[in-house]
Amino acid sequence: MLQQAIDFRDESEVLFELLQTKGDADFARTTQFKDWTVNDVLVHLHFWNQAADQSLNDPDGFMGLFNELSQSLASGTLRGFENSHVQDRSTALLTTWRSFYLDMAERWKNLDPKHRVKWAGPEMSVRSSATARQMETWAHGQEVFDLFGVQRQDHDRIKNIVVLGINTYEWGFKVRGMTAPKPMPFVKLIAPSGAVWTFGEESASTVSGSAVGFAQIVTQTRNVADTDINTEGEAAELWMKHAQCFAGPPETPPAPGARGISP
Repeated sequence: MLQQAIDFRDESEVLFELLQTKGDADFARTTQFKDWTVNDVLVHLHFWNQAADQSLNDPDGFMGLFNELSQSLASGTLRGFENSHVQDRSTALLTTWRSFYLDMAERWKNLDPKHRVKWAGPEMSVRSSATARQMETWAHGQEVFDLFGVQRQDHDRIKNIVVLGINTYEWGFKVRGMTAPKPMPFVKLIAPSGAVWTFGEESASTVSGSAVGFAQIVTQTRNVADTDINTEGEAAELWMKHAQCFAGPPETPPAPGARGISP
């Protein structure tokens, strides 16, 4: 069974539970992330959930969609392209989004985790694709929880996002034309359950704190200064400054104090 597909479903359900009692005016409210509205967040999540599913079931169709997206970006924006492909908004969009991710997760949980699917860059395993969908849902869900002033209750499934952050250690430097210091700093994190997770070999350079804080940094939902993450050594400090677990061009993390739970 593909556990990451179940974790993707459960992460989506947490966001759904927050939004199911909201009205149309709430979906039009602006978050702290690039002035995206809640509608923008759901459009983005639903569009790429569909794209990930299409990459499994219709690889040629997915490549056609990606080529269309690439051409569109030359004269438009990603937001505009996504909005043109997702028509629903507000509560109707919430229902559409949920129906699709529940169906997708049910089908994906029975897949071979090593099965390869096409994506915007190199092919990836369905395990990695499901992890990416969980990561996107968790990361963009953060701005929604922040907007409504709610502290999200995280679970140990966040380990998928932590591992993604570990595996993309070099990527955050590479995308900026930098060389990642070797070896990777030793990482020691406290899981939501209280378990201790460690990664890498013990060294003079370390990253420590909560798994949630680490995930917030690598997904760029918080500046490192606004988390409980501690760094020792230059390599660890540089990593937490440039960490980026998602694909695409280099993104600048939020400034200290720029993102947090609204009063």
